[in-house]
Amino acid sequence: MAPFSLILLGVVTSTATGTTNRRILRRERAAEARFPPTGRILSVDGVHIHAHVEGKGPDLVLLHGASGNTRDFTFSMVKRLKDDFRVIAFDRPGLAWSDPLGPRGTDPAEQARVLRQAARMLGANRPIVLGQSYGGAVSLAWALEAPDAVAGLVIVAGASNPWPGKLGLWYRIVGSRFGRATMVPLLTAFATRKRTAEAIKGIFAPEQMPDGYADHIGAGLTLRRRTMRENARQVNGLRPHLAAMAPRYGTITQPVEILHGTADTTVPLHIHSEPLSRQIPGAHLERLDGAGHMPHHTREDAVIAAIYRTATRAALR
Repeated sequence: MAPFSLILLGVVTSTATGTTNRRILRRERAAEARFPPTGRILSVDGVHIHAHVEGKGPDLVLLHGASGNTRDFTFSMVKRLKDDFRVIAFDRPGLAWSDPLGPRGTDPAEQARVLRQAARMLGANRPIVLGQSYGGAVSLAWALEAPDAVAGLVIVAGASNPWPGKLGLWYRIVGSRFGRATMVPLLTAFATRKRTAEAIKGIFAPEQMPDGYADHIGAGLTLRRRTMRENARQVNGLRPHLAAMAPRYGTITQPVEILHGTADTTVPLHIHSEPLSRQIPGAHLERLDGAGHMPHHTREDAVIAAIYRTATRAALR
C-alpha cells in the first residue's frame, strides 16, 4: 500500500474510534462550559441568535468575521464605545451561539435579514452597522436589502468583491467531503493550545496579537465540529454572492467609512476595499499603512474614530 494510502487509512481509522469520539465530545463540552453566551438568545423565525448588548446612545451593531464570535468585540472595543453607543454584537448565524441557517446561510443577504430582525427585537431599527472581514459582506447586504434599516456602515477589512483564483488550501480541504469527515474531527480532538495561538497570530500578521486575546476569544467554540463545518461552508460559498452584490453597491446612499490595512493578505485591499470605495458614492476609504487583517484591534483608535465620523455624518450625534 502506498504511503499516502496508509496515512489516509490511519486518519479515517482514528476518527472512527470511540476513544477519539469521546475526546471530541469532552473538548466541545468543555469549550461551551468555559465560554457560555454573554448576552441574550433571541428567536428569529425559530432560529436562535446570540446578542451581546451594552451601553446607551445611538445603536451600533457589530458583525464579526469568519471563525469569529462576539468575543472578538468584547475583548476591548465594546468597553470603549458603550458610554456613547448602545452596542449590539451578534454571533453571526452558524457560529458560536447562533444557529445555522442551513443552505441559506451562505448568502450574506439571508444572514443580514435574520440579524436585522434580531436587531429590531432589541429596538434597533436604524443602527450603524460595522462589519469586519466576512461581516463586511453581511453589512453591505444589510444596506442593499433594507436601506431604511441602517444609518451608516463601517467596513473594516471587509470582503466586498469577488476575488480571482481559488481560496486557500485550508478552506478547500475543510470544505470537501473528505475534510469534513476527517480533518475537522481530528482538529477538534487534537488541536493544541499552542497551535491554536499560532493560528490566531497568523490572522494578525504582520502585526502583533494583543496580550490576552487568544484566551479571551474562545477558540474552543470555533473548533467545535459543527462550527468549523459551517464556517467553511459559508466562506466557500461567498464568492458568487459578492459577484451579484457588487454591481448594486452604487445604490447605497448612507454614510460609509471603509478601513483596510495595506498589509492585509487575507482580504487584500486592492481586491476589496479600493474598488468598494469607488463603487459607493461618497464612501471614505482610510488605508492603514502596514496593518494586517485585524485593524479593529491593532488600529482600534482609527476604527473607533470612523464609527464616530459615521454617527456624525448620519446625524446621530
